Amino acid sequence: MPTPMQHPGMPVAETQANATQSTRAARSSRQQALAARQSAQQGQRTRPTRPPRPPRPAAPISKAKLETRPHATPAAKPENIRSQTRRAGASQATASRSRTSQSAAGKALNRPAKAPADLHPLTDTTANERLYRYESSVKQAFDNIVPVLKQIASERCDPDFVDRAQQITAQEFGFELPAHILDTAWATGLDMRRLFAWCVFETYRRVSDEFFNADPLGGRVGNDFQAFLQQCGFHLMDITPCADGRLAHAISYVLRLPYGAVRRKSYAGSLFDIENTVEKWIETELMRFREGIPNRADEPTRYLKVVIYHFSSVDPAHQGCAAHGSDDEAAAREGWERLAALRQAIENGFCCGASVGLLLIGMDTDTDAIRVHVPDTNGYCELNQWLDVAKVHEITRGLSAAEARTRIAELVQAHMPGSHAGGAQANGMGASSTDGLSDKGMLQLIARLIENNLSQIDYVRHFHDGHYQDIGHAERFIGTGIGFEEIQLRNLTYFAYLSTVEEGAADLDVGIKIFTGLNVSRSLPVPIVVRYDYHGNVPGARERAVAHCERIAAALKARYPALCSDGMLHCLRAVRDCDAGTPIELVGSSLEPVTGGMH
Repeated sequence: MPTPMQHPGMPVAETQANATQSTRAARSSRQQALAARQSAQQGQRTRPTRPPRPPRPAAPISKAKLETRPHATPAAKPENIRSQTRRAGASQATASRSRTSQSAAGKALNRPAKAPADLHPLTDTTANERLYRYESSVKQAFDNIVPVLKQIASERCDPDFVDRAQQITAQEFGFELPAHILDTAWATGLDMRRLFAWCVFETYRRVSDEFFNADPLGGRVGNDFQAFLQQCGFHLMDITPCADGRLAHAISYVLRLPYGAVRRKSYAGSLFDIENTVEKWIETELMRFREGIPNRADEPTRYLKVVIYHFSSVDPAHQGCAAHGSDDEAAAREGWERLAALRQAIENGFCCGASVGLLLIGMDTDTDAIRVHVPDTNGYCELNQWLDVAKVHEITRGLSAAEARTRIAELVQAHMPGSHAGGAQANGMGASSTDGLSDKGMLQLIARLIENNLSQIDYVRHFHDGHYQDIGHAERFIGTGIGFEEIQLRNLTYFAYLSTVEEGAADLDVGIKIFTGLNVSRSLPVPIVVRYDYHGNVPGARERAVAHCERIAAALKARYPALCSDGMLHCLRAVRDCDAGTPIELVGSSLEPVTGGMH
């Protein structure tokens, strides 16, 4: 056997006849060589060195690079166009994925190749590219937090730890960590939970500032859509999706509507507050009468209320709407009952001619394909009959753009129920004085929504391999209060709109339950942003908004004392003047330094 190679400077062992002695000599020489290299490295080290493979620096939110996604399974086959039962033979339940199962922060997102022939002729590829750049940059900013904090934690024993930590965060995030948390690390240990919450809040602030300053989605002004809406016989479109974070992108992505031209208010299970909506209807009609905004009161248009319930095609038994026990039929039925009750309330309270248009839409949170319950001339719809846009995509994909639009209009008309006067009365649905205009306009509006959704179906197929990998909850923080116009991305925020914790307790408890699985189970705190928008032209409105935030924050601490005392729940308080159109203003946080009092 040849003599093993030795480290320079070490004596070379002579060739031994015995194989065992040769092996021992080789092992001994390798150990000595390793010790020599380590000793040399320690002697040369004058300052803490960087990790050999640091994460790639995060680009600014508006220009961030794209991440790599894990390979996805093929998209589920869409249902028949007139489906009357939920999909049978569903795949075995898939556990809700946490954020750790998403694409790793710092890696480039490579868009999967797709032949142009696979795209629908009405798909807006330019908009898809722009929307994807925004989605990936914002989510990367949040998903990069944990890997960077892990890197910082690995260097906490270095003599110049504070300087090194600030250097890393400035490079990776574009901001520095709070000095009052880092400066006490030598005595109390590094509080990674507080640092995590602080990074989430600061990232939210930067994303929010960019949204209001730069309008990256281009939806602030919606004059063209408003004109189209009035042509369809409606003067305001009021949409209620479920508060589930998987529907937070319903306006700007799924329906491709300008967020500035529609009203959005989310509720758990899409079960909107009827009294609140009646008040909004009154406010809108008064504006029409007094100021002619958005149009004059004598013009034959109506207020349109839309409910978006949701379901899962990948795991229908477990990943549907939690508020309805993943029961799609119950979600549709109860959403429709709220719509019918709203119309009945307005007609009962404001005489003949006062009414609203109603529209019920289902949304597959795995593929973003919608299904529309087309109403008849009296505003009545069949709960077990809908127009499946995924199927429409298949039917019209091989046509030209003009032919596809014509075929879509025909399909919408074909799915409009016949005369259901008896059913309409049973559901509290009376005829309207503007039926002639609104019926034709309703069909036209539905055709536009379907065309817009075709682009989103191709968006998910192109950029997410057919369906989202996070089919369950993967929100980054909870948003409570009133506002959050800037949250237009899927699975970014769980909403809990409220004026008091008591009235929104059920929604809040659901959010805490979700984040117990997402964060607390991984020893990370629950980040909650308490937000109140106010009208700056109203005297004292800002002070009242700040007081609202402080009251909600105190009530959260009282409702979840164990989480707060263990450092597992942190709150950021923010307000915004929605009249001025300015970014949010931070007014307090549970992460602020505690100042000692004097005797």
